[in-house]
Amino acid sequence: MTTWTNDELTRIEHAEELQMAPSRSDGTPRTPVPIWVVRDGDDLYVRSFRGSAGAWYRAARASHEGRVRSGGVDKDVTLVEVTDAGVNDRIDAAYRTKYGRYGASYVNPMVASRDTTLKLVPH
Repeated sequence: MTTWTNDELTRIEHAEELQMAPSRSDGTPRTPVPIWVVRDGDDLYVRSFRGSAGAWYRAARASHEGRVRSGGVDKDVTLVEVTDAGVNDRIDAAYRTKYGRYGASYVNPMVASRDTTLKLVPH
């Protein structure tokens, strides 16, 4: 595994969305779906708007692998489940800050879906 470069972090952080393609059981990528992405320090995180019922999220939890594309960055990633309350508090704040202009009807479900937080670890 590697880490994100400063350039990759900045490009993805400033992109509106990220294309997420979780891996199938045979390792091939599923069809990418657009999702919101936030940055916390040197890490990137995503959540499922539909909670654990989200199709892309169920696939991501099954494989813990995927491919992401955002801000001109295209990477294979490991998807690590996040349960730390402190990290999730910061991710809540990051979603409110980055996407607050879309209103509570979009941001509140993202904050409520904190049990679906996945850290994107490049490789």
